[in-house]
Amino acid sequence: MIALLQRVKSASVKIDGSVTANIDEGLLVFIAFTKQDGYEQSPRLAERILNYRIFSDNKGLMNMSVIDKNFDILVVPQFTLAANTNSGNRPSFSGAAKPEVGQELFDQFIEQLNHTNTNIKTGVFGAKMQIQLVNDGPATFWLEVK
Repeated sequence: MIALLQRVKSASVKIDGSVTANIDEGLLVFIAFTKQDGYEQSPRLAERILNYRIFSDNKGLMNMSVIDKNFDILVVPQFTLAANTNSGNRPSFSGAAKPEVGQELFDQFIEQLNHTNTNIKTGVFGAKMQIQLVNDGPATFWLEVK
């Protein structure tokens, strides 16, 4: 499982011109699933995202998590993160999970996040989405759990 975390001041998802999800300060998480991924990775990735210390404490150090700050999380499925870009001029998606498997893994991952008191919003799996964000920092981090 691959997650790209962006610390944001705000973020939203539009589908067909309508906002379907939005958050204020918190994390925008793009997530992708590979053919090797299964349900056993979800709890570990969820735990890492929830506890990853990328928000500033009162001394300005990245020492606080999204849970510590009681911020929101917006999770957007993005299979393109699973692309193989090692050769040629066109990405290969042969390593990405099949859509039906990705949907199940996405739903299970969201379920893991929902076990907290954090406000979780999501994009729509398989939908053509427009993402709008104000990156804070900028601060962007790549997490992978195998």
